[in-house]
Amino acid sequence: MRIAFVGKGGAGKSAIAGTFARLLAQRGEPVLVLDSDPLPGLAYSLGMDSTDAGIPDEAVMENPEEGGPRYILREGLTAADAVEQYAAEGPDGVRVLQFGKIHDAGRGLMRSQFAYRQITGQLPDDKWSIVGDLPGGTRQPFLGWGRYATTVLVVVEPMAKSLLSARRLARLQLIDDPPRVVALANKVRDEGDVEMVAERTGLEVIGAVPLDDAMAEADRRGRPVVEDARDSPVVKAIDSLVERLRAEEETA
Repeated sequence: MRIAFVGKGGAGKSAIAGTFARLLAQRGEPVLVLDSDPLPGLAYSLGMDSTDAGIPDEAVMENPEEGGPRYILREGLTAADAVEQYAAEGPDGVRVLQFGKIHDAGRGLMRSQFAYRQITGQLPDDKWSIVGDLPGGTRQPFLGWGRYATTVLVVVEPMAKSLLSARRLARLQLIDDPPRVVALANKVRDEGDVEMVAERTGLEVIGAVPLDDAMAEADRRGRPVVEDARDSPVVKAIDSLVERLRAEEETA
């Protein structure tokens, strides 16, 4: 399984991605979480202390070839090796790879960003189930940062700005060799909200996560909702999404 969560900033991507990854790992699958947001957030949703550990300079070298990326992984270091060496380990055995978090106006992230992009493009197909969390906006999904995903889930709130963002992200289907692009309705109050997401985005809605105080309370406490309120409606909804995508994977 290779999925990526996208959507408007604040739509709930990181909280859902972290919960999804934990529930998938609890089923015994090796899960690699790809975090390409330079701002903190996903670690809390996974239940990790906020970690800024990224890909160190020692993993990267200047590209001796002209016409390619400026920096590449050092000679002999494969994408799988880099994950084993530099991905942090979280609860339920989830591995988390990121290029780092912003410090000092973002200085020092350039080399690791090149390496991160190379790694995500060269990951072996059969080693991990991949759950990606892309920052808000269209830049990363349209310009290649999310190309590892075979399914892109657009997280959509039943709100005007979120619906407009989702409609624009639906254009991912127009790029060359597009992934499957579907919607995940978030913070819904009733079936009418789900129908509105489908109508206003033009996307198939494959799941609906209810508006649930349990998620907000877990966020406020800086804890993962999968631990804070395991039997809550919001966790059950994400668990149903995990099961649906696993079933689709098995029958594909």
